[in-house]
Amino acid sequence: MKNIHTLLFSSVLLLAACSQGIQTTDQETALKDSTLTSSVPVTDTALTAKMTVAPVAMLNDSISFTFTVYNQTDSARTFCKWHTPFEGLMSKYLDVRDEAGNEVDYKGAMAKRMMPPPADSYITVNKGDSLTVTTDLKKGYAIQKPGKYSIKYNSSEMSGLVVTDSISLTVK
Repeated sequence: MKNIHTLLFSSVLLLAACSQGIQTTDQETALKDSTLTSSVPVTDTALTAKMTVAPVAMLNDSISFTFTVYNQTDSARTFCKWHTPFEGLMSKYLDVRDEAGNEVDYKGAMAKRMMPPPADSYITVNKGDSLTVTTDLKKGYAIQKPGKYSIKYNSSEMSGLVVTDSISLTVK
């Protein structure tokens, strides 16, 4: 009987240690509650991002890729720079595909991280402001032949950024 109690206690302790805690602010909780109970639209509190690239690039040249984060809310907001161009090529944050749908190989670094992200992993964007970073797409992705390519951001869950569009590029 003593072993059953010990086993049960250990199991409960293990499950509690493995569960992920999610912290939300009072404003986020109120926003979530009001969205569930009200048919009146609420103000969006998310940071959005937009990707741009020249529509045509030459195979032997660099491919300038721009990523801009916008804060169109009424207060300063933060996002995690992990899995964004703001930390450089430390992860595969884009899905780059050729016109046949084949994924282009990622050749950049793949950082291993401890969770949760430390405070210095977050960037603040003031209300009504934006931040922009530009990088060379070819430094992280093996674009080695002419053709049409589609680029889609794949790390919204990590960064907290909303990127709804994908972009395309023709390489000659």
